Amino acid sequence: REAYAAAMERDLLARAGDCRDDTVDTVYFGGGTPTCLPPEVLCGLLATVLSRYNVAENAEITTECNPGTVTPGDLVKLREGGFNRLSMGLQSAQAGELRALGRLHSFADFAETFRAARAAGFANLSADVMFGIPHQTAESFADTLEKLCDLRPDHVSAYALTVEEGTPFGRRGAAALNLPDEEAVRGMYLGMVEFLGKRGLAQYEISNFARAGYESRHNLKYWMLEEYAGFGPGAYSDFGGVRYGYTRDLDGYIAGRLDLAESEHISPQEREMEYIMLRLRTARGIDIREFENRFRQRFTPLAAILESCTAHGLARQTETGWCLTPRGFLVSNRIIGDLQEELNREKAQRLARAAQGDYRVVE
Repeated sequence: REAYAAAMERDLLARAGDCRDDTVDTVYFGGGTPTCLPPEVLCGLLATVLSRYNVAENAEITTECNPGTVTPGDLVKLREGGFNRLSMGLQSAQAGELRALGRLHSFADFAETFRAARAAGFANLSADVMFGIPHQTAESFADTLEKLCDLRPDHVSAYALTVEEGTPFGRRGAAALNLPDEEAVRGMYLGMVEFLGKRGLAQYEISNFARAGYESRHNLKYWMLEEYAGFGPGAYSDFGGVRYGYTRDLDGYIAGRLDLAESEHISPQEREMEYIMLRLRTARGIDIREFENRFRQRFTPLAAILESCTAHGLARQTETGWCLTPRGFLVSNRIIGDLQEELNREKAQRLARAAQGDYRVVE
């Protein structure tokens, strides 16, 4: 642990010059359970960031945290060290569901850690829950949400379980896991959107809900196509027009090697696709004027697809453009795929017109 922290500090110091002209307004310790490290180590790494980077005075500074990995005293140290937001992993309030997920904590453990974080001075607390997990029912998921909301979190992230090949769940197979069926999962999602909205947690992205003013500023950077710099093995960045990621080589990282797993310059065409995909993940949706000004691309052909979605309750028009409804979020991959296909078709037509000497961009 100490060797990893030392390597991270070297990394932060070595790359500080790349960010000398940038203001850092969010810092996020995540990608696992950072609180497995002692609070003194986490605070030391944050101190390096604060001293060597241009961090805004009102920056959002988050660490992920699982119950059982911190004491009340640890939480006080983290708050005094500069962290002002915690993202805590609950997943479920049901003992059997937690066991099925391999989680070591109980809901009582979570509640105790949550209250200790409030007492330590954390005014911005987020919790993660999961749906579509083994043995879960609509009733048990509703009970999880009820118990969580009684603690008054400021933010909730809710993710459906995805069973990946090569994982312990993947090797067992869906039939052996006792997973709820697709229709049940759909009902859990739509019921959650309605329930959290009534409890003051408005949906602002497919999987994220917040009280007004408590949306995750860090995650919004991803969805708004803003720049971010990642540190550590396996970390990804989108910085200076380049998207790059480092290998998942912990031993190499500790030894001072920082090898790229991939690196690519993002073309304007790719950014168009990403804009559509990421913005339609948000309740804010696509801003037509911003899209046309940024990409010099007509939105009209895409609007026709979204108008068709509106007729089926999957999308709606906003003051500035279009967004998906909660029902639309459930089939967002298909809608986004249709939009990207239409965008490609439109580009092919423009190229054909240009080849014939017609250089009009906007008709």
